[in-house]
Amino acid sequence: RRADLERVDAGQALVRLLPWATGEAVRFEELAPERLEVPSGSRVRVDYGGEQPVLAVKLQELFGLRESPRVAGGRVPVLVHLLSPAGRPAAVTADLASFWRDGYRSVRAELRGRYPKHPWPEDPSAAEPTRHTTARLRRG
Repeated sequence: RRADLERVDAGQALVRLLPWATGEAVRFEELAPERLEVPSGSRVRVDYGGEQPVLAVKLQELFGLRESPRVAGGRVPVLVHLLSPAGRPAAVTADLASFWRDGYRSVRAELRGRYPKHPWPEDPSAAEPTRHTTARLRRG
């Protein structure tokens, strides 16, 4: 049944098909990791369903990350969907350095008033990443 197929983890199924003796399964996880760790410490799932791998993550969790994540041994940039604190797309980029330099100001201006309890630093590439609101950060 279709419901049964939807429960199958295709990534795990592929790993099981790889020859363990040659270490190919480990290499598969290195080249196409299921999750990437972001600067906040979260491990976020990568979506490989399109032309380019996609990482959908809240913008504040990437503070301090100067370059876009890459997979396939550093050859393929990940398309980053930067989410608002509510989890809605705020921006999409494959060039995080350029976004911090050029696009962040307008996203910050638009979202800062809507989400005042979240940090919106002037220089996000040098800021501390977080999963939390500024109120929670102050409490420790």
